Amino acid sequence: MNNPNIVILGAGYGGIMTAVKLQKSLGPNDANITLVNKHSYHYQTTWLHENAAGTLHHDRTRIAINDVVNTSQVNFVQDTVSSILPEEKKVVLEDGELSYDYLVIGLGFEAATFGIPGLKENAFTINSINSARLIRQHIEYNFAKYNNEANPKEERLNIVVGGAGFTGIEFVGELANRIPELCKEYDIPREKVRLINVEAAPTALPGFDPELVEYAMNSLEAKGVDFKIGAMIKEVTENKLVFEKDEQREEIATNTVVWAAGVRGNSLVEESGFEANRGRMPVEPDLRSKQYPEVFIVGDCALIFNEETERPYPPTAQIAIQMAENTAENLTKLVSGDKHLEPFKPNLQGTVASLGHDDAIGVVFDDKKLFGWSATAMKKVIDNRYLLKLGGLGLVLKKGKLNFFK
Repeated sequence: MNNPNIVILGAGYGGIMTAVKLQKSLGPNDANITLVNKHSYHYQTTWLHENAAGTLHHDRTRIAINDVVNTSQVNFVQDTVSSILPEEKKVVLEDGELSYDYLVIGLGFEAATFGIPGLKENAFTINSINSARLIRQHIEYNFAKYNNEANPKEERLNIVVGGAGFTGIEFVGELANRIPELCKEYDIPREKVRLINVEAAPTALPGFDPELVEYAMNSLEAKGVDFKIGAMIKEVTENKLVFEKDEQREEIATNTVVWAAGVRGNSLVEESGFEANRGRMPVEPDLRSKQYPEVFIVGDCALIFNEETERPYPPTAQIAIQMAENTAENLTKLVSGDKHLEPFKPNLQGTVASLGHDDAIGVVFDDKKLFGWSATAMKKVIDNRYLLKLGGLGLVLKKGKLNFFK
């Protein structure tokens, strides 16, 4: 009997962890495991805001796949997925195709722009190493350009971040720390730079504890962040952003708009014929597709509901990693002939949001609130724990955040 072919699409949190877990639970004589990814590296999406702000070099954020995947057990294919043919059990790549008996879809997210005019064309998004690097270079270019023009343009120094959710607040926090350094480097008075956060909801960090939200806003406002809460972005052009607040329209002169207000699952999911809502597929309790039982979905492409709130679980790294562990366990069972699969039960261990490298807020350990240094330290513990799971102590020492007192 031929070994089953297991194909994993994407080396984000869900995909890479599935591969790492499978290489430990299955031997080369049990299954043929293939991991497909566009790049030769995995990157920590939760660190991209630091790369975009220029407070952490992107090489710290990316991890070579060969450093954590044993290529004698897992065949790594560096290629881009063009389409999935679930009826034929095939994956079409730019440079070939793969057949599978079991498929794991972990293709990640895309920005959701909600049809706002000009947003897709004129705003930046934080969704990859390259997009983060582009934002950093764009901001630095505008600071450098400002004093080299006969008539300096205010839009070069006005930075607008759309969205005060998790990513938006973390990015604003990093930028608030970075701007004084940029001002010193490029001979620009700090008061000439505006950092504006625009959020359509009636509060920043929707869903967070109100006490933590108030702390976060006070902390960031003290660093110069200007919040526009309850403000709906209406249009983005090359040199301005238009928003509406209290039925009044306002314009901000800017050529730097970073959109951090919405994500959706990979559009390839819908294009391949899977039933999906904004790229996220409803799944069975064991994370298999409702249409195709040989297909598992992990990470941002999976749509699972919290029965207590009757709302979808947010597409977080924490949940993606747990999905991967559950999927690897169930695939190991299927390969061994065991059809009794384990349902996925998220174990939410809390959430911590950074407000720059020197401040943070969080809720951990059954609703214990953290502020300031203790939250910052916990954030680093969480980051290091993931690295330990993925690649052991060596990876923690190589890529980890060990400067707890800085």
